[in-house]
Amino acid sequence: MNKDQFLSRRKALLAGAAVLGAAGAAGAAQLLAADPGSPVRSAAPAAGAQANRLARKPSAYRLQPIAGYGPVRRGPAPTLVRHEPFLRVAGRGRTMVLTFDDGPDPRYTPEILRTLAAHDVHAMFFVCGEMAADNKDLVRRMADEGHVVGNHTWSHPLLTRLSRSAVHSEMERTSDVVEDACGERPVWFRAPYGAWNRAAFQIGADLGMEPLGWTVDTLDWTAPGARTIESRVMDGAAPGVVVLGHDAGGDRSQSVRALREYLPRLLDSDYRITVPRRQYT
Repeated sequence: MNKDQFLSRRKALLAGAAVLGAAGAAGAAQLLAADPGSPVRSAAPAAGAQANRLARKPSAYRLQPIAGYGPVRRGPAPTLVRHEPFLRVAGRGRTMVLTFDDGPDPRYTPEILRTLAAHDVHAMFFVCGEMAADNKDLVRRMADEGHVVGNHTWSHPLLTRLSRSAVHSEMERTSDVVEDACGERPVWFRAPYGAWNRAAFQIGADLGMEPLGWTVDTLDWTAPGARTIESRVMDGAAPGVVVLGHDAGGDRSQSVRALREYLPRLLDSDYRITVPRRQYT
């Protein structure tokens, strides 16, 4: 074979490779653009003038790879079924958690939110579904201001006297309302009256929630006076403590006044008021 024949054959091979590359690029582009719900069809082979035009374009498969090698995405781990609620929280230093149950109530919840915001403090609000349904703006405000919205059942019943289906309804309906109000389902729940049973723990876990109790009960629902509520919080203050208060369920004006007094005292005593992180194990 002489030099001219060798060059002619080389040009022919290169031209053929270009045609095949263009056809592959067209097929790759169709696969990437295909609707996920529609079947993938093979691309027709390019020929003639169309093949020549495609051959002069950059290879799409070089610019947009079909497959990647990124990390495998995993969903959230399933919630462990507990046998008892969390009563304290872990944290560095003098860390405490403030919680408020039974709301939201337009008479008292806004005042509590204002006091917390004035001190740049976040708390947890365990809401009842029937209250949340009528005050979604307050639920949304809680979440927007950085507070944790928890599930406190729909109508505040004694769960130990309900069937499993009734417990599930009480908890799921409340989670639905919270999600509708602020875009996220709650990941913490609290049994009314602190009355836990196996069904509550199992159903709560099925709905993706962890159980949280409390360490210090202010007994503010008995209306003992703002000073008594304040004293109970300060006397019980300690690292890891979870304080139980209320922003609804009756006249909570004493709870509102007490918070204005004990919150700055806790901060002046170097307590850090925070919210717990979700436990997965």
